[in-house]
Amino acid sequence: MKLVLIYPLAALAEIAGCFAFWVWLKLDRSPLWLIPGVAALIAFAWLLTLVPTDAAGRAFAAYGGVYICASLIWMAVVETSPPDRWDLIGGAVCLIGAGVILFAPRG
Repeated sequence: MKLVLIYPLAALAEIAGCFAFWVWLKLDRSPLWLIPGVAALIAFAWLLTLVPTDAAGRAFAAYGGVYICASLIWMAVVETSPPDRWDLIGGAVCLIGAGVILFAPRG
């Protein structure tokens, strides 16, 4: 699976899984929300194992930048709270950092 798909799918799975727990605990919804939440978190962990790198920490660190941007998209689409310019600037900085971590030449 291509890296450009793995990270966004992992971010979607992690955010959806955590959101299910949020809904259950913060919005006082049914514990049945935990079933898809746990499944999504399992999918998230599995997807990160598909990242082609020799170090798990590097895969996780680079994922962080993608996660931040995906969280801003989630906030805009699901929570209908659009990010402000500082959110967007911060997200761009994080994506640049993730790119440096992933694509820097290593000898």
